[in-house]
Amino acid sequence: MTEHSALATLAERLDSVRARIAAACARAGRSPDEVTLVAVSKTHPAERILEAIAAGQAHFGENRIEEAAEKIAAVNAASPTPVTWHMVGHVQSRKAHDVAATFDWVHSLDSEKLAARYARAVSENPARRGALHCLIQMNVSGEASKSGFPAWAWRQDRAMREALWETIRRLLALPGLDIAGLMTMAPIVDDAERARPVFVALRELRDALRADFPLCGWHTLSMGMTDDYDVAVEEGATLVRIGRAIFGEREMEH
Repeated sequence: MTEHSALATLAERLDSVRARIAAACARAGRSPDEVTLVAVSKTHPAERILEAIAAGQAHFGENRIEEAAEKIAAVNAASPTPVTWHMVGHVQSRKAHDVAATFDWVHSLDSEKLAARYARAVSENPARRGALHCLIQMNVSGEASKSGFPAWAWRQDRAMREALWETIRRLLALPGLDIAGLMTMAPIVDDAERARPVFVALRELRDALRADFPLCGWHTLSMGMTDDYDVAVEEGATLVRIGRAIFGEREMEH
């Protein structure tokens, strides 16, 4: 029974995804403990998330604060164990306060304006415990349709590199944010191997930033989705964002 099978239970699909992550780790000489599975629950109801929690899942990703806020409150109230929430979608700067109040992690930090809004939101929220964990979204593929800071030619283009490094300096100086690492969106391709260069590029960019900004941990690489997460794990992903392989096809958008 495959993880995508409509006949497989959610728990079976979760087990299948975890097994594939473990196999990819074995091929790369990594421990499965280095990879956190984020179950992308967007468009799926609280009941399905609670079913996943019962199967041992603790990290969930949403992409729209309008849909997520009520659902997250319901899940948090009903879950017998703590849940970690990840914002994986593009965020408009006017929604920054709501996102900072609702989520533990943001994978899609793609502008300095948004970062400043998050920093202010954290400082103005006395109920928030700890920093907002943020991943800087990098466009390493060069696709015009992808969000993220321009980073597709950081090795060859000195101006691009200098601009990116200056941006990083300013982001790291903001209070209330834990810049934990990087995120990217790979192109949608039929063969996951074609996404491998994008994952390699993000890892190499992270390594370069770690060398030049050693006070930041840079421990997190969010990359890999349902169609390519095996390859992403082989290339160093520490967070993989899996929706369809766990929950099946999306329910109707709200």
